Amino acid sequence: MSGAADQGSPARHPKPNHDRSAVRVLVLGGTTEASTLVTRLAGETDFAVTLSLAGRTAAPRPEPVPMRVGGFGGADGLARWIAENGIRAVIDATHPFAARISANAAAACRAGGVPLLAVRRPAWERQPGDDWSEVQDVPACVAALGPAPRRVFLTIGRQEVSAFARAPQHAYIVRTIEPVGDALPVPNLVAVSARGPFTLEDEIRLMREADIEVLVTKNSGGGATYPKIEAARRLGLPVVIVARPALPEVAAVPDAAGALLWLKSSLLGQRLD
Repeated sequence: MSGAADQGSPARHPKPNHDRSAVRVLVLGGTTEASTLVTRLAGETDFAVTLSLAGRTAAPRPEPVPMRVGGFGGADGLARWIAENGIRAVIDATHPFAARISANAAAACRAGGVPLLAVRRPAWERQPGDDWSEVQDVPACVAALGPAPRRVFLTIGRQEVSAFARAPQHAYIVRTIEPVGDALPVPNLVAVSARGPFTLEDEIRLMREADIEVLVTKNSGGGATYPKIEAARRLGLPVVIVARPALPEVAAVPDAAGALLWLKSSLLGQRLD
């Protein structure tokens, strides 16, 4: 996943060459919602959009707007960048687990008096037949697996897989966008590099062929990766799932369409029914 820029050192990029008459908007991205939003905004002459990515994915998908890759240097650095580039509004369309950049965005926008909107996709909800063990963080997932060896389908992203090195007795099938490399040094590891969306049929086939006994994931929400949840339900497999982190209390919408309406009504004064 290529999340929005976080606490790292400020990345150096030229200032976007936008039309001076357009309203400048910064989208903190790395999600399907962000991609959908900037694609829609690219066709709107009233807006000049810059998309910010953290750079965690080596080859992010091309987008039809100027892109900025790398850290801002925390909330203060983000506030400076917003002011220096004449940003009129910020859309936080980062991953639901990108809590640090969401906190930085809230602080930066509050300091600069710039409107902020979060795009927060609804979390998955437990359905009849789901066997979920909900935990608060990734280290708790390791404990939830227990001491007995199990075949684990691990889908939490590359950044935190190293936590499972504490439980080398398990056999891991790890699916990430970026290669796992040496991030998880355990004796029984199968690494799969793939980017969603995934189909239900493919998820069922993978879990059956790999003899998966438990799925470990985050409650990311959205449709692109939900088939693994449904596949686990149909196969009667338990799921260890990390609950959403606490995020700043800011104005929020569930999708890109809501963000576009907010931008038009808030910044352009258009009333859209």
